[in-house]
Amino acid sequence: MVRIARSADSLFSVEHVEWSEHPILQDAVLLAAFTGWNDAGDAATEAVSYLTRRYDCQRVATIDPEYFYDFASVRPSVRLEGDDRRIDWPVNEVRVGELDDGRPLVTVLGIEPRLRWRTFSEALLTVATQLSASTVVTLGALLTDTHHQAPVDVIGASNNEVINLELGLTPSQYEGPTGIIGVLNDAFHHGGFDSLSFWAAVPSYIGHNPSPKAALALVQQVVDFLDIPLGATDLQIAAASYDRQINELVESDPNLAEYAQQLLDEATDELTDMADNPQAMIDEVEKFLRQQDE
Repeated sequence: MVRIARSADSLFSVEHVEWSEHPILQDAVLLAAFTGWNDAGDAATEAVSYLTRRYDCQRVATIDPEYFYDFASVRPSVRLEGDDRRIDWPVNEVRVGELDDGRPLVTVLGIEPRLRWRTFSEALLTVATQLSASTVVTLGALLTDTHHQAPVDVIGASNNEVINLELGLTPSQYEGPTGIIGVLNDAFHHGGFDSLSFWAAVPSYIGHNPSPKAALALVQQVVDFLDIPLGATDLQIAAASYDRQINELVESDPNLAEYAQQLLDEATDELTDMADNPQAMIDEVEKFLRQQDE
């Protein structure tokens, strides 16, 4: 059971974290994703959003955006609320819910920071420590040369040798540019947390479209790791609709249809290679990261 302890003024700030409620948790699981470089097809953030809704996670804190964003490139937005105009700033929200087995779930969802990544990592370490998280799972998605009808490839990586052995993960040998997910994984690992990351592959030729199919694959990976029921009916419906919509999009463009068919013809061999050689998918991740840097 999650218990909430409120401060006297119900709002206080510690190292860039503004708390509105202060839960007393034990052995929590922290799940995080960020829009931007790490989030092809919005798959990672949609997966965390779904699990946040699924477990009725309530907001307990936000990360102060003032220190971490260039507002000329990540602009706030204005909206009308009655006769008043309101400014909505880029926000990273911390929410707390409860899994089916009673374990606390902490979700962190927001935008990849543009500035002060080490300070941002320290802020999230503070969140994880104060909420007594023991396990941290980050999600990402990348663009690859895969067909939209093929099963979604998901790989896992961890800096923890025990987790790698338990899940049969191959330790990453990647060297090169990284996103906030890579920085956070390293920070949590050195902070003494059990940390791992799951990444889903999204077809490069439709990567600008949201991919509920890839989001569903990430959700499935997370619930398998946590050994809890899926219960993703609405996400499953969205994934089925996604396949139909992408089929129509591809069929309307002869060049795109030809390229997609070429990928489909190669899909069986590629999937076999991935199954026999997990390093092949890891190589795709490394290729993607280097291309982003270029």
